Amino acid sequence: MPQIANNAAAGSERSVRSSAKLFLCGDVMLGRGIDQILASPGDPHLSERYVKSATTYVELAERVNGPIPRKVDEAYVWGDALSELDREAPDARIINLETSITTSLSLAPKGINYKMNPANIGCLAAARIDCCVLANNHVLDWDEPGLVETLDTLRLAGLAYAGAGLDADEAAAPAVIKLAGGGRVLVFSFALETSGVPDSWAAGAYKPGINLLADVSARSLDQIARSVQAIKQPGDLAVASIHWGGNWGYQVPAEERALAHA
Repeated sequence: MPQIANNAAAGSERSVRSSAKLFLCGDVMLGRGIDQILASPGDPHLSERYVKSATTYVELAERVNGPIPRKVDEAYVWGDALSELDREAPDARIINLETSITTSLSLAPKGINYKMNPANIGCLAAARIDCCVLANNHVLDWDEPGLVETLDTLRLAGLAYAGAGLDADEAAAPAVIKLAGGGRVLVFSFALETSGVPDSWAAGAYKPGINLLADVSARSLDQIARSVQAIKQPGDLAVASIHWGGNWGYQVPAEERALAHA
């Protein structure tokens, strides 16, 4: 697990930690078959080209791995990861949640749409997740009604989120994680169209959506820097999560490398 250092000046009035250990987990997908084996499975209907029911994914997995239990407890889906997390004892647990948490039937026309029944939100609490980053290509799979319900569900469960909101200001705001022993981790979440996010998903002044960067350029780097500088105080640690790049292949464009190392 990565550790991030703090370079705050000595003598700051805020409590300062020299470093923090973070659990960073990408692409947490709790829809389809996962949702179907949890205690409160949602509507299994899918509009995919080849698979029309989420239960099919469970059946396919059982052909390879044998029987899979149903109505499992909230910790089941994490398997051995929970004991590893306890052993590593990270200061903060941050995931990229690539599943809309909703009962919405307002399907976005994109071919693959993920959602989990809000009644199954306890599976995130079971892993003691501190923050869900939401600027990605699945959080609006069920259009704005699905996003709004996702935000409401996370909020009611006491789970912090970043990268999406009811308007552009909320989508750009960081999640703030207070660390035991003092200090904070500020989590910012951004997405690029290269990850499959349509520009229509960008949050607006009065429009729910995600925190979308216009491109990979010095302008976007400046946007990220200004977002962090506007909030970060002495003693804070900042994390910027960027959802970018295609699903298939391993080539990383030079401009994305440059932005990552800037």
